[in-house]
Amino acid sequence: NAVEGFFAKLTRRRLKRGVFRSVPDKQAAINRFLAETNSDPKPLVWTADPERVLAAVKRGKETLKSLH
Repeated sequence: NAVEGFFAKLTRRRLKRGVFRSVPDKQAAINRFLAETNSDPKPLVWTADPERVLAAVKRGKETLKSLH
């Protein structure tokens, strides 16, 4: 989800309404976006409960076993 959000932000802020006369122009716009984003990094804060994640993994494994 974080990766999808990043690319959605890139698309909205740089690519959607941009006018690019060449591939290098588009690459430069992407590189500027990356530089701006990296200049003020935000740490990932994990908010999921580890017990719920492990329980979901266990349920998934059980479901796969029952299918075979």
